[in-house]
Amino acid sequence: MSEDARQYAPATQRNQVPILEVLLQVLPPTGTVLEVSSGTGEHAIFLAPRLAPRKWLPSDPNPSARASIAAWQSYHPVENLYPPIALDARVARWSIEQPELPQSIDFEQDPIQAIVNINMIHIAPWSACLGLLAGAKRILPTGGVLYLYGPYKQGGEHTAPSNAAFDHSLQMQNPEWGVRNLEDVVAAAQAEGLSFLRTVTMPANNLSVIFQA
Repeated sequence: MSEDARQYAPATQRNQVPILEVLLQVLPPTGTVLEVSSGTGEHAIFLAPRLAPRKWLPSDPNPSARASIAAWQSYHPVENLYPPIALDARVARWSIEQPELPQSIDFEQDPIQAIVNINMIHIAPWSACLGLLAGAKRILPTGGVLYLYGPYKQGGEHTAPSNAAFDHSLQMQNPEWGVRNLEDVVAAAQAEGLSFLRTVTMPANNLSVIFQA
């Protein structure tokens, strides 16, 4: 895999350490962490070795994103990081629920114990958020953790002018995108049987939102 396929997201460099600090507090101590919508792969490369012995499974529906993840892995090999898989959160049955999993993935020894989703639900249709929550209900064991990161409105209001401007720019790109209302996400998660644990205030007016199956 050519290193030229590596993509870069500037926000990753700013938020990866704060995200790691929260994940170290909330993730189960073992098992596999499924990252839904891994994007460039920079989070996977940074987080996976620091969260060992947990395994990290990156995924993305976009072939160019998966190429970037694989290129990062080639450039910076990580022992507990699986190759990226194709996964679309919106579909009723995710690829990891199919029998044709790569032989390198061993869910019997390291079952999925957590799902991590960073900066997706505002850059995707609402159906992607609902699909993510439904998938978490299907896949996570009792006590498993769903971790979301990104900007949110609270009580229907933006928490900062920068978030309002960002929301406007997103909706100009695609009317189905936009900063979500935290209460709507919590209600949708609870409708899937997921328990809302807490939020953690993060840099740049973002939140970590933690749910438990």
